Amino acid sequence: VQEEKIFAGKVLRLHVCTMEGAEWLEEVPEDTTVEKLKERCLKHCVPGSLEDPKTVTHHKLIHATSEKVLTDTKTVLEENIQDRDVLLLIKKRAPPPLPKMADVSAEEKRKQEQKAPDKDAILKATANLPSRNVDRTVAHHNMRDFQTELRKILVSLIEVAQKLLALNPDAVELFKKANAMLDEDEEDRVDEIALRQLTEMGFPESRAVKALRLNHMSVTQAMEWLIEHADDPTVDAPLPGQTPSEATAEAGASSAEAAAGPSSESGGEEAKDELTEIFKKIRRKREFRPDPRAVIALMEMGFDEKEVVDALRVNNNQQNAACEWLLGDRKPSPEDLDKGIDTNSPLFQAILENPVVQLGLTNPKTLLAFEDMLENPLNSTQWMNDPETGPVMLQISRIFQTLNRT
Repeated sequence: VQEEKIFAGKVLRLHVCTMEGAEWLEEVPEDTTVEKLKERCLKHCVPGSLEDPKTVTHHKLIHATSEKVLTDTKTVLEENIQDRDVLLLIKKRAPPPLPKMADVSAEEKRKQEQKAPDKDAILKATANLPSRNVDRTVAHHNMRDFQTELRKILVSLIEVAQKLLALNPDAVELFKKANAMLDEDEEDRVDEIALRQLTEMGFPESRAVKALRLNHMSVTQAMEWLIEHADDPTVDAPLPGQTPSEATAEAGASSAEAAAGPSSESGGEEAKDELTEIFKKIRRKREFRPDPRAVIALMEMGFDEKEVVDALRVNNNQQNAACEWLLGDRKPSPEDLDKGIDTNSPLFQAILENPVVQLGLTNPKTLLAFEDMLENPLNSTQWMNDPETGPVMLQISRIFQTLNRT
């Protein structure tokens, strides 16, 4: 008996399949390498294929159950192949051919053509163009100058409108009606239904009013604010920047005084004085109201309440712009907002000579619009769309833009 037969390993019967549909059984010892098994399979299904040594490397055996590609150098035992297992003999996919040098050059050229130009290429292409240095900070400053100039125009036009309206015998009655409209200011009103919902939940009325004003009359947000600040010792403090109760009493007193009017003066003087009081009352009602949330946020940064209110007034209640103003040179100053335009300037003369503006200045509603835009610039869109004040604002804008270009 030969020694190799005595110590021979276990013989496995393997079921081999090809992609072409051929099937057969291979009996191999378990110590046979995968490469030897592959040679036997190729010899069985592709006669004469072993003459080309590359044929073996161009095929692979796959264990059907585990879908594992068998390693040529390992034995059947090492690959954990069992008796009756199914193996697949598959030809390897040919690798893609290497690109030709001409194709590589063409591809690189195409990529270079699609590549964005670098800084040197841009400078070279624009070398003959006239230079125009546009500084974003300057553009922002010019925009702020426009707002400041428009505000000055409104200040001066308010003075002119007051003088013209004082000559109108019906001005007092007209302004009394307009003044009554101001009493319905949305910002002063509290939604009664929303307030009742919060008070029915057990929140104090004064605290509920504060929460609603801070959250734009949203019941849900106001309730969240009340719960969040329930233990805050300053929860009942008045909102920063809002007029205290004394100012409310003063406004009521001035209202009564304006309604009563002078008693011992002549008819013309009475009307003039009453109109002056109405103008003062309108100005008081149109005083700037800072956004409470913005005030609190900026004060938490360490700024004083007065300077925070000034910053919001200068920057139209825009918190980010107000923060930049506080950290910057603080120009324009709050005092600059009350200055009018030079009455001898070509711009102001052109505005006053416009027939549409002249007619609009005799309308009390135009004065109310100017006052509103002066203290609440964000309301300008509302007045631009108004059929009475819109044409006046359009003419002022056109004149300003025309003279600003020259």
